[in-house]
Amino acid sequence: MSRTHIRDFHGDDLDQLVRLWGAVTEDAQAPIYSLAEVIASCQADHAVVAMRDQELVGAAVGRAAHAQGWIVFFGLAVPDPDGALAAGLLDALERRMAALGLAKLSALVPESHGLAPFTDNAFSVHRSVRYLERAMPVQRRELDTLKEVGGRILPRNLWRKVAGMTHEKTLLEERLVTPLSRPDLAERFGVVPPRAVMLFGPPGTGKTTFARAVASRLDWPFVELFPSRLADGGGLAGALRSSFEAIADLEHAVVFIDEVEEIAAHRGGTPPSPTQGVTNELLKQVAEFREHEGKLLICATNFVRALDAAFLRHGRFDYVLPIGLPDADARRAIWGRYIPAEAVTRVDVDLLVEESDGLTPADIEYAARRASQDALARSLRDDGTDAVLGTTDYTRALAGTRATVSPEAIAEFTADIETLARL
Repeated sequence: MSRTHIRDFHGDDLDQLVRLWGAVTEDAQAPIYSLAEVIASCQADHAVVAMRDQELVGAAVGRAAHAQGWIVFFGLAVPDPDGALAAGLLDALERRMAALGLAKLSALVPESHGLAPFTDNAFSVHRSVRYLERAMPVQRRELDTLKEVGGRILPRNLWRKVAGMTHEKTLLEERLVTPLSRPDLAERFGVVPPRAVMLFGPPGTGKTTFARAVASRLDWPFVELFPSRLADGGGLAGALRSSFEAIADLEHAVVFIDEVEEIAAHRGGTPPSPTQGVTNELLKQVAEFREHEGKLLICATNFVRALDAAFLRHGRFDYVLPIGLPDADARRAIWGRYIPAEAVTRVDVDLLVEESDGLTPADIEYAARRASQDALARSLRDDGTDAVLGTTDYTRALAGTRATVSPEAIAEFTADIETLARL
């Protein structure tokens, strides 16, 4: 199967885009925007295209006026049963226009056209005129602040890309996403939206991936704080305080601190540890952060036992959630990313899923890439004759892959779930 990729519109794409416009508007009584308007926006405003084997199979074109953005053309030339291509095009166009500080991104859609590509991507419908719009995650006045703290808007499809891990996704959906995205529903059941959550688990199990997916699901800016980078400008405690003060100016944000044990380890000892002042400051900032609505702090740690006891007390983190190794469905999805489409029929994926139990996503990626590289090398040695990529290549690569997480670490993680998790 040919790979489809999305890129900016080039002048050489014009002929193909005109044909796509003609095919999309053929059944419409009167397109909202004329071909001349679409061409003008392609050349002067913002346009992205989806390409497959040098063929243009989709396009999204937009223009902006003050704080209002408009989609002047959207069309696909190929089936899109799961909506992934439409989502990718709309997301790429939005990311290019977000820097303009738009308050709304809107679309006028002819009656003959379906609304699913837009409604599936967070646009709401105004029934009387079939007018669709969505609020932009970051307003114009927040752009400088977001840039100052190193924040960004993530693609909206990250949640769907987390395959498998059903238990973890259900926990995050029920405990975090729903109360924050549907406060009216949370209030109805007396649920207080969370302000801070701790994710723990062995290294490489996807804690950062889940944090990013939550931000994507909420459609909130994602701000990752790196203690090592904060310290570059001087005192870490002061830099941490300044960052949280700046984040307070954002209407919404998911703030993420990975490997938080580096600045939140057990305090005590004589003399006090050099990081004790930083730990004290972080505890203070967590308490103040909890006073602001519309924001979520996610901390992640590989060593939950190393955290200062004050971090795990009730009132600081609403939940302490375990993130373990990928389950069978997740492993199958990971293998699916790296096995070439033309080789799938020759590969016993069920066997690979079974043999990779206990491996992290990074371990599986390493094994898959090593199998492909070894098969390529064999093909070169054999002048390409009868050289194919098959199950044996993958099982051989798995045999040479050392698991990142040891059995002892898994046992500790299981014990930590019993003693420290708060679901």
